Amino acid sequence: MSHRSPVVLRDAAREDAAALAALWSECAAATDDEDEAFAQQSQWREPSVPEAMEALEIHLGHPGKRIIVALVDDELVGATVCDLSTMTPVTMTRILRVTDIQVSPRFRRRSIALTLLSAAASYGEEHDCEVVVAAIPTRAREPHRYFTKIGFGQVAVVRAIQASKLRSHVSGKVTHSRDTGRLIAMRRTLRRRAGERLEG
Repeated sequence: MSHRSPVVLRDAAREDAAALAALWSECAAATDDEDEAFAQQSQWREPSVPEAMEALEIHLGHPGKRIIVALVDDELVGATVCDLSTMTPVTMTRILRVTDIQVSPRFRRRSIALTLLSAAASYGEEHDCEVVVAAIPTRAREPHRYFTKIGFGQVAVVRAIQASKLRSHVSGKVTHSRDTGRLIAMRRTLRRRAGERLEG
């Protein structure tokens, strides 16, 4: 009978930066689904270790945010990010957002993702979260099937755009809208003055 080493969970630390970057790269590179491979590889750029450390410090410094990592024989083989929030900015319904669920392809089918999600659920329960929301890349078919299988339903679509492109697209429309509003106001003023002259 083969013996499998146990999965150990702990919170991520700044010193995990290189191992986490390597995990992300391994996951982005290892997929048989062409659509998922395109999505993963087009969105992923492996950072330098100092950059990864700096990014980790930003995330770990956020109140309510927790990065849980999974280790087997002291090798970091999985991770997920937990973030406490509220359902809307004006309600106190607490939710737990779970993102960036990664498991090394060499350690899949060993319930590591399930173990990470169990830890995330416990974290949410400790903070009275009523809902758990998981963010999954649109084209990642296998993760979508997995989350559907364990009971997650689709409640939203997350879209992304580069900040510079958003500014380019909306600035012209906002300016046009502002100019149109000024023109309408000017016409109303002229009509009102014309009416006042007629009445006088």
